[in-house]
Order: sequence, then structure tokens, then C-alpha cells
Amino acid sequence: MYVARIGLTPVKGMAHEFLPELHLPASGLPGDRAFCFYDVAADRVLRTVDHDALLACHARWVPPRLTITTPVGVAAGDADELGDRLVADYWGRPTELTVVRGPWSALVSRYLGKDVLLCRVGPPGGVVWGGPVSVVTTSSLAEVARRTGRDPGGEDGRGDGEDGRRFRATFVVDTGEAPAFVEDEWTGRSLRLGDAVVRVRGPLERCALVDRRPEAGGRDAMVLRALAADRRIDGQIVFGVHADVVRPGTVRLGAEVAVEATDAADAVDAAADQR
Repeated sequence: MYVARIGLTPVKGMAHEFLPELHLPASGLPGDRAFCFYDVAADRVLRTVDHDALLACHARWVPPRLTITTPVGVAAGDADELGDRLVADYWGRPTELTVVRGPWSALVSRYLGKDVLLCRVGPPGGVVWGGPVSVVTTSSLAEVARRTGRDPGGEDGRGDGEDGRRFRATFVVDTGEAPAFVEDEWTGRSLRLGDAVVRVRGPLERCALVDRRPEAGGRDAMVLRALAADRRIDGQIVFGVHADVVRPGTVRLGAEVAVEATDAADAVDAAADQR
């Protein structure tokens, strides 16, 4: 197995951007959804599933400079001038935010047709559902393609013709001829990704956003319906897995992926505790 895709987005809800490599620190991913938009009228973190036009926007953050590109314009500047602090609801979870002063809020408000404020998220992972790292496999992507009537090979032989972007995973792992949903077997075990090791929490709950067209918005597939019959845990539809970092390291495209034996996983935890 090897790492076939690496991706994240600095601004929650915007297009998932592919990377050649990614450093996994001990806790959270500081560059992943480091920013979000606050929905002023609803008094909560903007919900992408309700405003999926945000998927057509791209964000690039090379600290301190943040560039947001939308279909109606571009805003760029140093995102280090902070304003008011607030606590906003994120799907029932209070999340600390700090308003970022600059041109981005006005541009995205005009694009979405509603008043929003760009905010810096407090602790890393504050607007990430589940663990800081998520993983999907090519075997499972191919099965989703089959169930939704799409080309299982896609343009590059890796499934669903969309390279996993709709699932917004940190890593897509090429699992070769392994069966669909093989990643479920990794629950509770450690997964070595290049130099890093993560401990898999379990299957990751999914919302209706996976039915939306990546980098465009609008419904283009019935993925949740295709998964509903046999991919439920406690009433929630799941796909892929989420994980925590137990050994920091850098993960590059093409890096070997291996499921660690249980005793090796325990050794990793012991070493982490000693640090």
C-alpha cells in the first residue's frame, strides 16, 4: 500500500487542495481548516452543506499571507491582524474563533449573498469533524463508484473519477486489490504513513456534503443513499476512517503505508508517553 493523495484546505468548506507532502505534528494539523467563516445571522460556523457554493472557492495560505480565489474575485493579504473574539456553534460544539481583519470577508459575503466573517480557529481541529487525520482507500472509492453508476477506474484508475476529493480526506491510500472498506479493519491499530504513525479511531461519520460536486457545489451523486444500506454505525452513515497522530513525521506522495502489529502499536504509544 502507498499514499496516492494528500490534501487539505486552509479555509473550512473551500476546495480540497492536493499537496506533494504534509508534516503531521503531534496534535492537529495547523494548516488544515485553520480558518472558517462565521455566519453572522445564524450565529454559528458557516455550514458548507447549506452553502456549497463555497466548494468553488480556493484558499492558499503561506503564513502570514492568505489568498482566497472565488468565482467573483480574489482577495489576498497578511492574515495576522486579528479582531474580536467569539465562541460559535459548530454542530453542537462551542468553538473559539477570532475575527481576521482584511479583504476576505467582504469578498465571500458578496459571493455567497450573506454576511460572513473570516475567522481564525482557536485550537487546531476546532472545525474538523472527527480526528485530525482522515484516510480513505482506493478500494472503497471504487466501490462507491460502482454503487453510484460511475466508472470505477476514474481517469487514473483510482476510483470514482474524482480522486476522493468529495470525501476531503487527508490521505487516499492505494490498497490495490484489497476488498472495499478494508480500512474498517484498521480500527484501534496504528497505521504507518511514511515517517509518521497514526492510531485509527474508527469509521468516520459522513454528511450530505459527500453528495456535492467537488470544486463546484450542487448535487451530482447520491453517495449517502448508496452507502446507507450497509454502512451505518449507531444510525450514522460512515466512510473512511479517522485517526490521531502518535508519531509525528512527514508523509510524501508514494510513501509506503503499513498497518502495524498490535505490539508495535503499543510500543509507539509507550514511546509517545515517554516524550
